[in-house]
Amino acid sequence: MAKTNTKVTKKRKVVIESSGEAHISATFNNIIISLTNKKGDVISWSSAGKMKFRGSKKNTPYAAQVAAEDAAKMAFDAGLKKVRVFVKGPGVGRESAIRSIHNAGIEVTEIVDVTPLPHNGCRPPKRRKV
Repeated sequence: MAKTNTKVTKKRKVVIESSGEAHISATFNNIIISLTNKKGDVISWSSAGKMKFRGSKKNTPYAAQVAAEDAAKMAFDAGLKKVRVFVKGPGVGRESAIRSIHNAGIEVTEIVDVTPLPHNGCRPPKRRKV
């Protein structure tokens, strides 16, 4: 009988400083919030799907608010005090996510929009016929 591998990998320790970055990715279907240190190591993360929103409810400002509160609370407890916010994507809930990070006790020092813009790349999806 083959011997099973019983190696235990330790969870790596993230160095948490008082300032860091918040990355908000807002797509048409979901919103993902990651709070990182200056190097880019993730301290905490959350998404609308992680907060048990399903289907079209994931793409609401309320879902973004709840997800951002969850991620910000974990990062604040870990010792994060100030963040620069990087927002990417066209989805709704971008502003409510930033507002709820601020309301969780983390100071927002700068807001940067890093939405990628095509230089005439892929053809966009056609208009919906409802």
